[in-house]
Amino acid sequence: MASSPSRVFAALLPVASEFYNDENLTGFGRVAKETTAVAQIPPREVQVTGSAELSCPPDRATVSISVSSSKESVNDVKNSVSRRVEYIIQTVRQHDVKEADTAVTKYIQKVDDLYIMEVEVLVVFLDFDKMQKVRSVLLEKLDKSVCVGLPHFTHSPECLSALRRRVCVAAVENARLKASEVCCTLGQGLGRPLLVREEESREWSCGDTPLTLQQRAGLIALSVSSRVFVSFELRPKDRPRKKP
Repeated sequence: MASSPSRVFAALLPVASEFYNDENLTGFGRVAKETTAVAQIPPREVQVTGSAELSCPPDRATVSISVSSSKESVNDVKNSVSRRVEYIIQTVRQHDVKEADTAVTKYIQKVDDLYIMEVEVLVVFLDFDKMQKVRSVLLEKLDKSVCVGLPHFTHSPECLSALRRRVCVAAVENARLKASEVCCTLGQGLGRPLLVREEESREWSCGDTPLTLQQRAGLIALSVSSRVFVSFELRPKDRPRKKP
């Protein structure tokens, strides 16, 4: 987590009890004057801006596995491709990939006297170790008619939403800590928050140069930053009670 310098503004004004009261005034006049004075007092507050930055590695990887074949008859080409696709699906299921995380798309066309069929199997992995094992098995067991693509790492919506909330909360916490230090310097106490506003939120990803799969997963981590404006109430610092 990194934070940038914050802007600080503190307004120190007299509290209501510090206004002069004329004891010679009538009760009604004194109450009216005090009420007017109190109504004109702006809130005693300290305003700060705080920022934070957090990074999060991807939590899912999509692998494209394509199968192609060409035969003189439709049935032959379908049977040829189906056997490989069934083996791919079986291997994926054995590594605990849910059916909802697997999509199969089929294409077939005729070129001259040959029927050409292509099938793409898209698999979403939540466990990167199992993803590597599946890729290794398919590359070892299947022939060149099967192409196992490199994994494409992404962040799920749930992961992104959680990261955005965490970085905003961290920025607010940084602002609170800075406001607390300002109050100590001024001899004041930090009161309740009066206003919290997120002024800026940015997201960016790191490089995507493939090394090993684990290194590559780390290199495309998503970074999110947040800058917030927070206003806190200033209150007189509590004085230690005298011992009887």
